[in-house]
Amino acid sequence: MNGETRIDPEGLKRYVSAIYEAVGVPERDASLLADTLVQADLWGHQSHGLLRTRWYLERIKNGVASAETKLVTVIDGGAVHVMDGNGGIGQVVAKQAMTDAIARSRKHGISAVAVRNSNHFGTVMYFTRIAARNGCIAFMTTNGGPAMAPWGGIRKIIGTNPWSIAAPVGDGDPFITDLASTAVARGKIYLARQRHEPIPEGWALAPDGSPTTDPVAAIAGIILPMGQHKGYAVASAMDLLAGVLSGSGFLDGVNGPYHYGKKSNAGHFLFVLNIEAFMARAEFDRRMVDFVTRLKSVPPAKGVTEIFYPGEKEANTDRKNRERGLSLPEDTLADLEAMARELHLSDRLPL
Repeated sequence: MNGETRIDPEGLKRYVSAIYEAVGVPERDASLLADTLVQADLWGHQSHGLLRTRWYLERIKNGVASAETKLVTVIDGGAVHVMDGNGGIGQVVAKQAMTDAIARSRKHGISAVAVRNSNHFGTVMYFTRIAARNGCIAFMTTNGGPAMAPWGGIRKIIGTNPWSIAAPVGDGDPFITDLASTAVARGKIYLARQRHEPIPEGWALAPDGSPTTDPVAAIAGIILPMGQHKGYAVASAMDLLAGVLSGSGFLDGVNGPYHYGKKSNAGHFLFVLNIEAFMARAEFDRRMVDFVTRLKSVPPAKGVTEIFYPGEKEANTDRKNRERGLSLPEDTLADLEAMARELHLSDRLPL
């Protein structure tokens, strides 16, 4: 194996789906979970891609995430819906929540869905993109296990708490933001560890509070907030919505997906706006195309060849990776092979 081996993404999806089916996940749910992981790699977000395959596998095997996802309604208020994920697979919970929110926005113009007792679900943009493809604008956030300290503090208690906003852009690629509230998503530090690479200064502190470029020390230590105190404020606000308001865990009451023996207790919050409740879709499309065109028309700085609007680079990378195949880190490939041996799926591994 080498780091430039190119692998068919569809073959990877089938293989990863088989991994989760082998531990009792229904075929449809396993396929969704596999798709979210492969899609992250297709976008170039390897921090949230197939390197996480084992994380979800071990959580299911250890019973801290349920193989079968059964959401129940806690409150049905029409435009507002509160759901309990019952420890189910986060990706399945998130898709059902988004699909429900889109349907409710069709009826009410706007909808808000809060979910408690869920699990980590990967990239937020995977789910907000669903709304954009259905003529809506969506906002979504989730909380996670402790990664950073309150501004001025020395103990991590707040998650990276990512959030995403997505909207359609006429016939073009959707406008999609997907941001961690920390200087960097924790998965990028795990990816650096897998690649045996240092991390940039300014990403994290070691456990003793000193700056570090060692990903192992960073994982054990504290990830710094984006924008200094501003990132702390944003992360806290996301936890207010995803944790406090949803009725789920918050702050250090949430555990990340890399803790194989601890229930997650993650919460999610999203709202969806039906564009046609605000203006004719054709008018919105014209305005949105004008919006991104004007962004892209700004003269580029020295050394920059093109201005991209949020989500455009991921869409371009997706197309390239689908054509040439995915290149994965050596450690990720080795782990995929190890799972094939453990689950007797070597004949399904597309390597």
